[in-house]
Amino acid sequence: MEKSKHPTIAVLALQGAFIEHEKMLRSIGVDSFEVRQLADWQRPKDGLIIPGGESTVQLKLLRDLGLLIPIREAIESGLPVFGTCAGLILLAKTVEGEDFDRLSTMDIDVRRNAYGRQLGSFSTEADFRGIGRVPMTFIRAPYINKVYGRAESLATVDGHIVAARQQNQLVTAFHPELNGDTRIHEFFAGIATNWANGHR
Repeated sequence: MEKSKHPTIAVLALQGAFIEHEKMLRSIGVDSFEVRQLADWQRPKDGLIIPGGESTVQLKLLRDLGLLIPIREAIESGLPVFGTCAGLILLAKTVEGEDFDRLSTMDIDVRRNAYGRQLGSFSTEADFRGIGRVPMTFIRAPYINKVYGRAESLATVDGHIVAARQQNQLVTAFHPELNGDTRIHEFFAGIATNWANGHR
C-alpha cells in the first residue's frame, strides 16, 4: 500500500471545541472525520484529537457510547493522540483529588481548574520544545503537577508544566486550535504520519 503524504485524523466530537481542531487540520492539508459513536471509531485513522470542553461530560459519553475501552486500547497499542485541556485530563493516569478511571494512558499527574477563577482565562507565549515560542490560550485550564515514567515535559508557564509528550501521546493544557499558529497541529500530524507509515 502506498504511503500517504498526510494522515487522516479522527476528532472526538462528543462535546467541546472539536470544530476548531477540524478547521486547524484543514488549514494544514490534513483530512479529519468526527467520532460520535462506535461505528465512526471503526473507520481507518492515523491519529485522534481529544478536544477541550468538559472532561466529566466527555468521560460519561465515552462510557455510555462504548468508546472508552476501544479508544484506550488503540492508544495503548500506539495510535497517536493529541489531547487539549479536557483531553489532557482524560489521558492522565492520575488527577489530583480523584481516584476513578478515565482513558488513563499517560504518565502524568494533573490538577484540574488549576488557575482558579481569577485566572480562568488568559493568554501568553512560551517556548515549546522542538517548535519554539508559541501563543498559548488558557481557558479554565488544568496544569500538569508532574511527569513520570515515559512522559516528558515540553513547555512550562510560571513553573507549571503545560505541555507533555509520551511516545505518540501529546497533551497541552492550553488551546492551540484557538490561535492562528498551526505549528503544534503540524507537530502532531508529523507524529501521526510517522506512525501511519510504520503500520502500512
